[in-house]
Amino acid sequence: MKLDILAIGAHPDDVELSCSGTLMIHKKKGYKTGILDLTEGELGSRGNKETRREESRNASNMMQLDMRMNLGFRDGFFAHDEAHILPIIQVLRQYQPDIVLATAPYDRHPDHGRSSALIKDACFLSGLIKIETHHDGKPQAAWRPKRVFNYIQDQEIEPDFIIDISDVMEEKMACIQAYKTQFNSRENDGIGPETYISSESFLTRQQGRNALMGKRIGTAFAEGFLICNQSLGMRDFSGIILPDIV
Repeated sequence: MKLDILAIGAHPDDVELSCSGTLMIHKKKGYKTGILDLTEGELGSRGNKETRREESRNASNMMQLDMRMNLGFRDGFFAHDEAHILPIIQVLRQYQPDIVLATAPYDRHPDHGRSSALIKDACFLSGLIKIETHHDGKPQAAWRPKRVFNYIQDQEIEPDFIIDISDVMEEKMACIQAYKTQFNSRENDGIGPETYISSESFLTRQQGRNALMGKRIGTAFAEGFLICNQSLGMRDFSGIILPDIV
């Protein structure tokens, strides 16, 4: 199966927090969408591998993804090396996405910036015919995504472009809250200690952040992205959203 858009996260819930609205907007337009998680988020202070797998499945169903895969890299300790680049190349060649959405180039969690560089290199190297990979015992053809964009995560980064997600903002918040062990939980609930993302104000700030991004283009809610390497070209101005000039 060929994908139109593949979003890659270091941990389950990275994509939900940062660009699930964009995936859902495009899914409604008929695009084939998928998520690749690099780790199972096993170092998280709350929950465990099993609970996060279940939460990931629930969120995936809400987004109506065409595929989701987890490579099982070691949370917090995966390296930028051949052993970790090749599995990403195998997935890229298997699903042949035209667009890849990658983690932020730098962020509060060190896995995010490290995975961003890993994804960027894998997307380039996947197009080299002399790098051999296999799927189900058969050699894979080289494939390079047409575009790689970085989504914005915890730290504030100035976006290169912004996508309106007003029509799916409620669904986005529901996808995030599918991770019940991670978000909007109370201290001493038996799942784990209070954390930065489990505080009651975290989801409020998340929604407010998407509102502020939307304000910049004159919509209710939006998500921002960075352009990786290449300039972004357009055939005409018809797809551009411009806020009213005051």
